[in-house]
Amino acid sequence: MFDILQSDIIVMQELKIQRKDLRDDMVLLDGWDAYFSLPKHKKGYSGVGMYTRNSACAPIRAEEGLLGFLPSSEASGVLYRDMDEKESIGGYPSAAQLEGLGVDDPTALDAEGRCLILEFPAFVLLGVYCPANSNGQRDDFRHGFIRALDCRVRNLTKLRKRVVLVGDLNVNRDEMDGASALDDRRKGNISHEEYISTPNRRIFNQLLLGGEVVGQRDEGREQGVLLDTTRHFHPERRGMYTHWEQKINARPGNFGSRIDFILVCDAMREWLKDANTQDGLLGSDHCPVFIDFHEEVALEDRQVQLVDFMHPVATLINGNRETQLAPALSAKRMQEFDRRRSIKSMFAGASVKTAQPMTYTARQQKEEHMNTQAERAMEESSLPPVTPVHSPSAFDVAPPVTRGTEDVQSPTSLQSVPELKPIVDLKRRPAVAPSPRAMKRQKSNSTIQSHSRPSGQQSLRGFFRSASGNGTVRDTTSALTSDAGVDPVNGQLPLTTSVAELTTGNCTSEIDAIQTSDTMPEERASSTSKIPGGSPAREASPTNFEARAATHHSWNSLFSKPAAPLCESHDEPCKSMQTKKKGSNQGRSFWMCARPLGPSGQKESGSEWRCGTFIWCSDWGGGKK
Repeated sequence: MFDILQSDIIVMQELKIQRKDLRDDMVLLDGWDAYFSLPKHKKGYSGVGMYTRNSACAPIRAEEGLLGFLPSSEASGVLYRDMDEKESIGGYPSAAQLEGLGVDDPTALDAEGRCLILEFPAFVLLGVYCPANSNGQRDDFRHGFIRALDCRVRNLTKLRKRVVLVGDLNVNRDEMDGASALDDRRKGNISHEEYISTPNRRIFNQLLLGGEVVGQRDEGREQGVLLDTTRHFHPERRGMYTHWEQKINARPGNFGSRIDFILVCDAMREWLKDANTQDGLLGSDHCPVFIDFHEEVALEDRQVQLVDFMHPVATLINGNRETQLAPALSAKRMQEFDRRRSIKSMFAGASVKTAQPMTYTARQQKEEHMNTQAERAMEESSLPPVTPVHSPSAFDVAPPVTRGTEDVQSPTSLQSVPELKPIVDLKRRPAVAPSPRAMKRQKSNSTIQSHSRPSGQQSLRGFFRSASGNGTVRDTTSALTSDAGVDPVNGQLPLTTSVAELTTGNCTSEIDAIQTSDTMPEERASSTSKIPGGSPAREASPTNFEARAATHHSWNSLFSKPAAPLCESHDEPCKSMQTKKKGSNQGRSFWMCARPLGPSGQKESGSEWRCGTFIWCSDWGGGKK
């Protein structure tokens, strides 16, 4: 995935995992550092993660939480906001500011895993996942969070630190960033000014440079401080959405909203090279948003390489980048991953000097060859004599042939190849013909040759019955056993039976004769066969097949789901949905058009998008689904 994104810093939101869910393939990535802020209490809830490429950037500080009320990993449990100014990122709201935020429990707000902050020499990066609008159940918490975010960003700006804010803010700027905005206005019977002035949207627009604010600005928010990078490069583009509702399959029709942002301070405006959305990258109900900086940026009165500005000064020595210890919040420094290596890094150890090949002269090679032959001859003379074993199942072993080094033949010689001495295992026992395998005691011949079996399948033998030419059913397994004279105990053909007798059909039995392929079709039709035991075969008739087909159809219709109705506009099968909204119809299923919702967000008739077909499942198919 990282290769597809081609980024140096990747920020993820809504991870919905806990610390125990982290795996090696999430943390131990070669060339990357990983940082996580996960919920402390709720399971499968929120969560923010960041990945930084070591060759491009190295954070000098890292912390989680927005207000600084979580214990620091660097200072052995001291709160981030209580650490020394040189060791902390800073910008924490003061006591007076906390009172005005309306946050009841600052620690609980930080413990939800919604904010992760990394500080680089170039800027401070905030990865944020703001609370969503949950049908008005947590409006106070959501409003307090966005107020705290505004306060922290402004405090960092006052400290003359460059700020980059990335994340899912769950709020849009205006009607241009929401496909359902006009619909929402019409349903709520509100004007544009009222839509812009909703509490969370008003705070967000006051944070932005050029954000639309109705009336006088709030105290402490007299000026915007962050630039909307995507809108900066595409000011007039409509339909530039980053989120689509999955329940209504709104992405194909691009009926969504823009709630994912990358915001930078005004001092970094000239650093920007490009910014856009990647709406073609699937896999989530959100799409990625990216920005690209210039490789060389203006810093005060000089031009610097951004890659050098993203690392601490001590990590660059003579053009070689040294690996520094990552901040304590790094996932690689967690107890379960500390001093661990990935499988790939195990094969990238220190290089070992290979031994240089030794050169020999022709004389040295001949002397070494003679010494080897002498040692081999001494080993052969020390072995006891071996007597070859002559048996039908064993090969004759030729006696060893001793020859000197002068008897070696060239590969192109036409003389006979000398026989090689076999390697004999002195502990191996002589080969003994295996005794026939003991077979289980089977039923008596009277059972096998019984012919009084009633019609129909009474045993597994019925699976091997084949239909003969006149419609009768014949047990081919029994015929083969009887006709070929198979031993009922061992289940083997006698040695006196030849293959020709089996193929020509000369083998007969007292029961029946195997019908060969030489029989004419007329003879097959005229011959009358009987099932063993004298009972006549049941003839296949159209009536029997029709009865079986009717039975099969009735059983299928009883247990199968009813066929989906066709929608009104497209004559295509509908899809089944279930009502989850509380009320008298909660839990009921219904049929609706399976096509995605169109750009208008409304059900359309006569178009390629979803039509207005709606049928209760209880009204279709004779029963409630």
